[in-house]
Amino acid sequence: MRDRFHALHESGTFLLPNPWDAGSARLLESLGFPALATTSSGLAASLGKRDQQVTRPELVAHVAALTAAVGIPLNVDAERCFADAPDGIAETVDLLAEAGAAGISIEDYDPATARIETLESGIERVAAAAEACARHNIVLTARAENHLYGYDNLDDTIERLRAYRAAGADVVYAPGLSTPGDIGRVVTEVACPVNVLAVPGAPSVAELAALGVRRVSTGGALAWAAYGALRDAARELLDAGTTTFRTGALTEDEIDRAFG
Repeated sequence: MRDRFHALHESGTFLLPNPWDAGSARLLESLGFPALATTSSGLAASLGKRDQQVTRPELVAHVAALTAAVGIPLNVDAERCFADAPDGIAETVDLLAEAGAAGISIEDYDPATARIETLESGIERVAAAAEACARHNIVLTARAENHLYGYDNLDDTIERLRAYRAAGADVVYAPGLSTPGDIGRVVTEVACPVNVLAVPGAPSVAELAALGVRRVSTGGALAWAAYGALRDAARELLDAGTTTFRTGALTEDEIDRAFG
């Protein structure tokens, strides 16, 4: 699985959708996606929690369940790798590797302080994650979180991504970028595989491919779309007493392909 995941990053552009449980993972696999990625917000919602409240044991169990359910590589949103200091990162990587992860991402936002880490701290943490991932042949993605938290300084983002690449990251990712100009700058100036989050107003997958983006993920969007469909169906049932929502349900053939 890890060799397959590495190979996907060698050329072209691929989609990396984010399931939130084993059933959604099986369904996405049945549709033909080459790999999947966990979503911290989607997983948290499935546990009745908010994002950044999931524990490491909960994430490890989730990863083990998904890798047991599907036969394609799984990338793991490991947030900060559940370690306040760089020397604690390896333990998280080892646990996720044992659970079957083919890739792991690490981000530079610290929810405990509600701040982006210093560049020096981010580099040190990425280097520790890279060393641990290399022992398992795991693809490491380093995330610069500036644009998710209102710090829209693209020069700083690119400086961080270049430094994280130099520290050993295989892939870089700045969630929240949405314009072709900004995305194109990252692809050109960092010069390594780039992940882009599909957000409202972002270029299409075909346009991202033309910009040189290597992979496109969805974050929690699929989970929230599914929860939105559940809300709408439940409101129809509660308010009108009807079940027209059944028209959007999976067919028996689709259920057999995904879960048979």
